[in-house]
Amino acid sequence: MLIAAAAVLGVVAGTCTGYLVQADREPTALPSPAQPVLTQEKGQAPAPLSAAQDRRVKTDGDLRKLLLKKPRGAKDDEFLMGDDGWMRLADYASMFEDPDETFGELLADEFRRAAVTGWSKGDTSVEIRLVQYRQEEVPAAADYAEGAQYWTESEDGVDSWDIPGTGGGMAYVYTRPDSEPGYLPVYRAEAHAWRGDIHMEIWVTDTERISKKEILGLAERQMERL
Repeated sequence: MLIAAAAVLGVVAGTCTGYLVQADREPTALPSPAQPVLTQEKGQAPAPLSAAQDRRVKTDGDLRKLLLKKPRGAKDDEFLMGDDGWMRLADYASMFEDPDETFGELLADEFRRAAVTGWSKGDTSVEIRLVQYRQEEVPAAADYAEGAQYWTESEDGVDSWDIPGTGGGMAYVYTRPDSEPGYLPVYRAEAHAWRGDIHMEIWVTDTERISKKEILGLAERQMERL
């Protein structure tokens, strides 16, 4: 026991002595930093990016101004859902099979706003929607566009084409009409694409089959405006 106590006291004494010796020494200088201190530049800050350079400058403005204009000779769609070019969240959710569930999903997916326009010319009716999301948590615009594409492609009798310049946008034409007793057959076409935080939807109906040129032309021109 005496030997063990002496060993412990020796270790303690040695540690204390080491601290005292180190405390009496001059501090060792640190090496110079690898990068010199940068001086702050003087003068004015650079001007904000223009809409041509920063897409958010354009899409954070009045979204309705990015919609395609009604063509010459066409009439405004009197049955278009919305108010002064804006579609409310509840109105947009009502376009889905389960509006109540979709309403909650759109809220969770950070729905921001939706702009809408539509017109008719002869027997042809067109509706275009630009649906914008906040996208702080999920890439909702791409998710909803791809979801719409998935369900459309799962139906029978649908021809499809890539929308040039979109990197994922698709246009569709239904080869068979929707028919109900007492009504003329109605053909349908649609297009879905996204750019940034905006999901573009185009819906076309006609009493005759809609051409590839017509639906692709609408989709390309609308995406160019984004």
